[in-house]
Amino acid sequence: MSRLKQMTAAVSAYAAHPDPRAAIANAVALVIVSNQPFYPLYLYWAVAPVVTPSYVTFLSTPLFATVPAVMRRSTLFGRSLLLAAGIGNTVLCHAAFGPGSGVEVFLFPCLMLALMLFRRPERAFALGFATLAFTAYLLPPALLGAPLHLYGPGEYAALQRLNFLSAASLTAFIAWLFAARLDTISRADETTGTS
Repeated sequence: MSRLKQMTAAVSAYAAHPDPRAAIANAVALVIVSNQPFYPLYLYWAVAPVVTPSYVTFLSTPLFATVPAVMRRSTLFGRSLLLAAGIGNTVLCHAAFGPGSGVEVFLFPCLMLALMLFRRPERAFALGFATLAFTAYLLPPALLGAPLHLYGPGEYAALQRLNFLSAASLTAFIAWLFAARLDTISRADETTGTS
């Protein structure tokens, strides 16, 4: 049990940051890292035994895992890295699974983060990442190429449900994090600028 406490303390220390927005971004990044290894299992149990397209999600794992380390050097760059990794991972998964997968629903938590992670003086970043999320959503399927595997209609319906539940859970988690730190975020905006 003490080893688990040590690991939990180490992860908490790695995610900690005095800037509330940076701390939220760190928490989101590490929750994504902790869930990515289970996505193929969810896919196997809920959709189909063919899970190879889900392996592309692991390409973004190092980026999400690096967010807290980058955040220590520049909160602006760390928050931007989280959004770039999230949008990039979603586009990559959209290409791997195809347009019937519903995986593009993960752009909605990215859009929410884009609009909430940046301060007033950083509006250009907020609008830039929001535009990038909308553009990624509107990418024509033909531009992404053929999916790595074609699932059946029932399997695609199950995949859409799985992705919707996952994205909705992530969005609710982000909202909860912001609601819990609303007063500290407001005070931080009054006293700090970009970094």
